[in-house]
Order: sequence, then structure tokens, then C-alpha cells
Amino acid sequence: MQTPSYFTPASFDFLTKLEHNNNREWFKANQAEYELQVRTPALHFIEAMSGSVVDLSPRLTAVAKKVGGSLMRPQRDSRFSKDKTPYKLNVGIQFRHFQAKDVHAPGLYLHLANDGCFIAAGIWHPESKALNAIRHCIDENPKGYQKAIANLTAAGFELSGDSLSRPPRGFDKSHPLIDELKRKDFIAIKDISLEQVCQLDLVDFCAQQYQYTSALMYYLCFALDLDF
Repeated sequence: MQTPSYFTPASFDFLTKLEHNNNREWFKANQAEYELQVRTPALHFIEAMSGSVVDLSPRLTAVAKKVGGSLMRPQRDSRFSKDKTPYKLNVGIQFRHFQAKDVHAPGLYLHLANDGCFIAAGIWHPESKALNAIRHCIDENPKGYQKAIANLTAAGFELSGDSLSRPPRGFDKSHPLIDELKRKDFIAIKDISLEQVCQLDLVDFCAQQYQYTSALMYYLCFALDLDF
């Protein structure tokens, strides 16, 4: 018997419906569809990925729980946003470092949305102490960083995220890696298609892609004095 895919076009259809009905009343009335088409496939995917994640690093976690695990919650934090719609229009899955307390830590990520899907690895919006540690590590150990970036580029990943407009404090504008030192995020991203997401081999595909990011993950953990 053929193994079913984890996500299907119906998963994305639910996100389309949610976009047009982004309110708590509609979501509650359609909770069963969310469970069937989105959350259950996501939890099955996380469970299936656990072996590959641990193979990459035993310090990374793959926790198939509805709340408090690798599946990010569907509710938006709209406290500081003009957009007060209550639900995200994407599915976010993160396999993060076990020593980390929140999403702002080295980890692997899968983002699914109708306006774009991607695989990612690295660290997003690190707090100032961690960001400073990464910058000083790049300054003191440039070859390891450059090798990690070369591996990512060869595999079709690109570094993304926010950057400073001016050199960070303590670094000269003529530094050979000044553009890297200006980064506020160290996230490697590779776009994937909706069709790839809905294939039967999604777990094997993601496991292979995350292998390409291992040098970056190791480097970031080294910079932050974390095991990998």
C-alpha cells in the first residue's frame, strides 16, 4: 500500500479559506478541517523527520506535539501590529536546539504558505549578546564561515534576513566581510514549490536539504558556545 503524502492541496486550500475568513468564529467552526488537513499532517511529518533531525545533530529536537513542540502555533501575536487578524496564513515547523528557550535560536525550519514555501536553517533575530558573539566569531574565524556559505550556495540556498545600513560598532567599514557582519539574521533559505511539498518523498527531500546546512548550523552553535 502506498504511503500517503503528509501535506496535500487540501492543506493549502484550508489556508486559502482562512485568508478569506480570518476570525475566531470561522476557525472554531472549521476546527475539524484544520485538524485533518493541516495539524495532523504536520505532526505526522514532524514524527517522521525525528530520525533525520537527530542524525544531523542529537542536540536538535523534533517534537510532535499540538502545543509546545516543533509545530508553531496558528495564532498570530498581533499586540504590536496594525493587522489584528488572529491567525497566521502559513504553517511553521521548527526543529530547534534543545538548549534554546525560544524561536530565536539555531534551528531548522519549514515554511508552508500559498504565497511561498521554503526550507531554512540558521538563526533568526538573535538577541544582541548572541548576535555580537556571531559577528566576533566571523571576524576571528572567517574561513569556517566562508566554507559554510559556499556549501549553502552550491546547494541552492541563499542567506536572507535583515541587515544594518552601517557597520556594527567595533568593525571597520573596510572589513573584507563587512556585508556579513552587518547581518542581523543568519538564515539560509531555499524556495520549494507547492508540488514538492505534496510529494510522497517530502521527508527524504527535507532531510537531504538540511544536510546541506549542517556546516552553517555547526558554525553558529560554535559561535554561541552550544553543542552540536
